[in-house]
Amino acid sequence: MTWIGDNLGLIWEQLREHLYLAILPVILGLLISVPLGYVATRFSWLANPLIAFGGVLYSLPSIALFIVLPAILGTKVLSTVNIVVALTIYTVSLLIRNVIDGLRSVPAEVRQSAVAVGYGSLHRLVAIDLPIAVPVIFAGLRVVTVANISMVSVGAVIGIGGLGELFTLGFQKDFLTPVVVGVALSLLLALVADLILVGLQRVLTPWARVIHTPPVEVA
Repeated sequence: MTWIGDNLGLIWEQLREHLYLAILPVILGLLISVPLGYVATRFSWLANPLIAFGGVLYSLPSIALFIVLPAILGTKVLSTVNIVVALTIYTVSLLIRNVIDGLRSVPAEVRQSAVAVGYGSLHRLVAIDLPIAVPVIFAGLRVVTVANISMVSVGAVIGIGGLGELFTLGFQKDFLTPVVVGVALSLLLALVADLILVGLQRVLTPWARVIHTPPVEVA
C-alpha cells in the first residue's frame, strides 16, 4: 500500500495512457469498418475476401507488428502512433465480420419498405440498417474493446504500454505490487468499458427493452 500511495501519479499517468491507446483504435476501427461493411453488403462478392483478409491481419503477432510499423510509417519506435495504428488494424480485422453480418441481418422486406417510402441508400443505412444491426455490431465491439485493453500491455515490450509498464517495472525490480496493480486496473478497465458498451447498446435499441406481456386467456 505504501508503494501505491507513493506512486499515485505514475499509476494515474499509465492508466490514462492505457485508456487512450485502447479506446482510440476502437473508435477509428468502427469508423473504418462500417463503410467497408456497407460496401461489402452492396457488392456481395467483396464480403468473403474482406472477412478472410481480416482473419489474416488478426493472425499477425502484435509484437512483430509494433516493431515493423515504425519502418512502414516512418515514425519513431517509441511513438504512440505505432500502437494506435496496430490496434486499429486489429479492430477492423475483428469488427468487419460483425458489421457485415449485422447489415445482412436486416430483413429484405424492411429494406424494400424503406425504398418504397423514398429512403435513399445513405438515409436507409443511417435510419434503418444500422439501428437494426446494432446488437450484432456491438457484440463484436465489446470483444474488440476488451481485446484492445489487453493488447495495449504488450506495447510495454517496446516502451509504450500504459499499465503494461507497471508489469515491466515490477519484473525489473522483482517487486509484485506494480504487477498486481497493473493487472487489477486492466481488469477494471475491461469491465467498465464492457458495461458502458452494454448501456450504450440499450440506449441505441430502446425497442429491445419493451416487455411484451402475454395476452390473458379468457375462460
